[in-house]
Amino acid sequence: MKVVVAIDSFKGSMTSLEAGHAAKEGVLRACPDATVQVMPIADGGEGTVEVLTEGLGGTYRTLTVTGPLGIPIRVRYGVLANGKTAVMDMAAAALTAVPADKRNPLNTTTYGVGEMMVDALDRGCEHIVLGIGGSATNDGGTGMLQALGFDLTDKQGEPIPFGAKALLKLCTIDDRRVHPRLNDCRISVACDVQNPLCGETGCSAVFAPQKGASPDMVWEMDRWLRHYAALVKTVRPDADPDLHGAGAAGGMGFALATFLNATLQNGIALILEQIGLEEAIRQADVVLTGEGRLDAQTAMGKAPVGVATLAKKHQKPVLAFGGGVTAEAVACRERGIDAFFSIVRGACTLQEAMEPHTARANMTATVEEVFRTVTAMGGNTK
Repeated sequence: MKVVVAIDSFKGSMTSLEAGHAAKEGVLRACPDATVQVMPIADGGEGTVEVLTEGLGGTYRTLTVTGPLGIPIRVRYGVLANGKTAVMDMAAAALTAVPADKRNPLNTTTYGVGEMMVDALDRGCEHIVLGIGGSATNDGGTGMLQALGFDLTDKQGEPIPFGAKALLKLCTIDDRRVHPRLNDCRISVACDVQNPLCGETGCSAVFAPQKGASPDMVWEMDRWLRHYAALVKTVRPDADPDLHGAGAAGGMGFALATFLNATLQNGIALILEQIGLEEAIRQADVVLTGEGRLDAQTAMGKAPVGVATLAKKHQKPVLAFGGGVTAEAVACRERGIDAFFSIVRGACTLQEAMEPHTARANMTATVEEVFRTVTAMGGNTK
């Protein structure tokens, strides 16, 4: 029996790799002759850099960049084993360093994200995988563009300052001094937000209040982003502020697609493509997946459903394991998950269930019992 294990992290308990190896141990206890391949996964958000870097034999690169408040911070990104692919999380340079009481999208910048990209380009990377979930910014990606060498200037020819407040001052966009390797670099963006740049469903109206914006600020920033989009179209006629995902991360999606020819992709689909999961599934007999909580949200396209979608493309059975399993998890059956199981094995508190050692032991024991059932019912174990 060939088993592929692709389980998302159980946040607070197990990383994707830890959950996967715990499940592998359970399979092998019941079926010692099985071949089990563990493949770490993420949905493009928190943990993606670690999953791809550690799962694909990469290394970390640590450097100092400009934080969202304009203050230097330390960040890290991954470089995969081929030395040509960098994996980055926008939040590392545009969110984590901003305390909740200091978040103000009028001032916060994406400049540090661009500096991470410059560092990767200087190291010879030809592909950047960038997760843009989570930001404290609403600057339309202008800070990132400045770091990459785009000249964004006001009517006096001076560089615009950081933050959304500078967008109204923007008069000129010049790309003659961009990083020389930028045009030769492919950029793939994990983006699960479909919002346009402006309007009632744009980034200012929907996301800026979470970043500290008042109602008046929201209205102003939306107006400034409209000005920005109109100016961009004079230099990039194909620019589309209504593109699905243009409003992601405070307009970062718009800048990435327009100026860097980046591809905006569903987060889980992008990650599964990077790890080569489909080929592994094609050769498997059964696929294991799961996450910390299996519920209606899982069925709406989270990581386990992404795995199941690939598995069903090749007619493979899919078993899912979760710490918590709600009644609404039955919706997962319509998305390719054949059966699901809670790994919690007795009455306990949430804190007890999430204790890492307990969670790993529960995963192993539950998977073992499931596969002993398969064996007892005459399932293929060779």
